[in-house]
Amino acid sequence: MTQAVPTKILVIEDDTRTLNMYIDGLETEGFETISASDGTTGIQQALSHLPDLIICDILMPDIDGYTVLEKLRQNPLAAIIPFIFLTGRGTKEDFRRGMESGADDYIAKPVTLEQLLKAIAIRLEKKQAFLSYCCANYDSISKPRPKEEESIFPVVPQLQEVFDFIEANYHKGITLSHVAEAVGYSAAYLTNRVAKITGETVNSWIVKRRMVAARYLLKNTSQNIEEIATTVGYQNTCHFSRQFRQHHDIPPQSWRKKHQFIEPLPVEV
Repeated sequence: MTQAVPTKILVIEDDTRTLNMYIDGLETEGFETISASDGTTGIQQALSHLPDLIICDILMPDIDGYTVLEKLRQNPLAAIIPFIFLTGRGTKEDFRRGMESGADDYIAKPVTLEQLLKAIAIRLEKKQAFLSYCCANYDSISKPRPKEEESIFPVVPQLQEVFDFIEANYHKGITLSHVAEAVGYSAAYLTNRVAKITGETVNSWIVKRRMVAARYLLKNTSQNIEEIATTVGYQNTCHFSRQFRQHHDIPPQSWRKKHQFIEPLPVEV
């Protein structure tokens, strides 16, 4: 019988006593652990072992935790690893900076093992749900799109979960709150994070994806405007038409007349 591979967690902490306490507690719970006593070593260990989750202190002697996270987010293989800040700095400003830097969670010390395990479980569950979604939708994700429907989303590993959710659900009438709930962040934080990285809001990306689908349907199908609005996620045809006009300067019906391919009549001989 094949044994399950234990979950691997990297702990980066410069205080030896605290580091050992975390390591002992995690190993008692059945986790495989890797340790690093400074940020530079932590980055090396993360890239070498690619753990399932990283717990990192912020204040360290060589480079701080923010720099560790920044370096790892620049690496495609390490960018999707859940990252938890665990630190004695617990002010609102510290929390905000930690989350805006792209951390998945920020926990202020002192923290009990039970609290830490709960935070770990939540992040690992979200990671597994994301991987399961990718596996279940592999065919639709990997299937080439028509030229008109080439992906509009930028390649940003730390936002991949956000963009994948929008791609899979834009036609279902989703809003910012749906996306935020799916990826485990507050709507306000997710808006700030996406805007900071891409210069666009979550709602803007949803609308842009719907516009791509709408243009394709207008050009290549005979669906009427109401049907297209419903297909791409709008409950109100007027709302769809208004947003389409805002993005294209003309109504959808006028856009269709301008771009739709009209098959020529047969030539009589």
